[in-house]
Amino acid sequence: MTGVRAWIAAIRPRTLPAAVAPVLVGTAVAAREGGARPALACAALGAALCLQIGTNLVNDWGDFQRGADGPGRLGPARATQAGWLAPAHVLAGGLAAFALAAALGAGLVAAGGWPVVWIGLASIAAGIAYTAGPFPLAYHGLGEACVFVFFGPVAVCGTALVQAGHVSAAAALASVPVGCLAAAILLVNDVRDVDGDRRAAKRTLVVRIGRRAGRRAYAAAVALAFAFAALLAAALGAPAALLAFLAAPLARAPLRAVLGATDGQTLNAALAATARLHLVFGALLAAGLAW
Repeated sequence: MTGVRAWIAAIRPRTLPAAVAPVLVGTAVAAREGGARPALACAALGAALCLQIGTNLVNDWGDFQRGADGPGRLGPARATQAGWLAPAHVLAGGLAAFALAAALGAGLVAAGGWPVVWIGLASIAAGIAYTAGPFPLAYHGLGEACVFVFFGPVAVCGTALVQAGHVSAAAALASVPVGCLAAAILLVNDVRDVDGDRRAAKRTLVVRIGRRAGRRAYAAAVALAFAFAALLAAALGAPAALLAFLAAPLARAPLRAVLGATDGQTLNAALAATARLHLVFGALLAAGLAW
């Protein structure tokens, strides 16, 4: 695989919905509070996608440098490990994506002020530190926590901030289920790769707690997402937020796979299905909040 196809594989399109859902929900909260601004929402979406792409590329490079993407990998092939792209090019691509995210974020700073600067810098730093640097977060069991924070509270509340001018309790509450399902995406990945990660001394959360507990953590993250949707509906007096429960049937297949399967093909499908659940859940929750 070479050229454009290699770069498309490297940016991992199946993971990109994780960047879309929080922007949808944050924009819906802003709309509910009379502050939705479509141009700023689009800029936030573009920045979020660039941050996700940058993180994926640096992750590809970082795991290759540490030997985590070995020949026995169960997940999809990685561009650097497979030899499709040179390591230096993948790293440069990741840094370029972060630079583009910063450029898009510059327009958001005018609306949100200094908090947006700190959000942007922290997001870029976390994306790089996920698998690179002296203390790679994913190698110390902090991957899921990082994903929850940056794809939940940071992304949702940041999106609401630049449009509505403030962060409300509604934004904070709405960010929790979005973050839970983002973390669930990573949990599928880590349940699938637990044996290879253990051999590579990549101490992910699932390596630390074991495959069985990792499976339970996945189920708990999915359950908490729906529980918080119900809590949000009750706390805001917004029954339309329960539209998110229409996504529940999409949780059945990945839950069954994660709780019972060990083969790469099944868990790869579960990862894609969890990303789909995250996006549909986020879109329905957003629709209910903006109703």
